[in-house]
Amino acid sequence: MSNLFWWIRHIVLILIGSFFLYYGIQLLIGSFDLNDPFVFIMTFFAANFIILISGTLIFGFAYRMVMAFRQSKNADDE
Repeated sequence: MSNLFWWIRHIVLILIGSFFLYYGIQLLIGSFDLNDPFVFIMTFFAANFIILISGTLIFGFAYRMVMAFRQSKNADDE
C-alpha cells in the first residue's frame, strides 16, 4: 500500500508541476502584450522563474520515479 501511495503521490506532483509549467508559459506569452516596461520586466522574469522551478520539479520527480523503477526491476531480477 505504501509503495502504491508513493507512485500516486509522484504522479500527482508531476501533474501539479505540469500545470504550473503551462501557467508559466501562458504568463510569459501574455507578458509581451503589456505596455508598461516595468510591469513587462517583472512579469517576464516571474514567468521565467515559474517555468524554471516547475520544470526542475518535474524533472526531479520523474528522475526519482525512473530510479525507483530501475531499482525495483533489478530487485525482481535477482
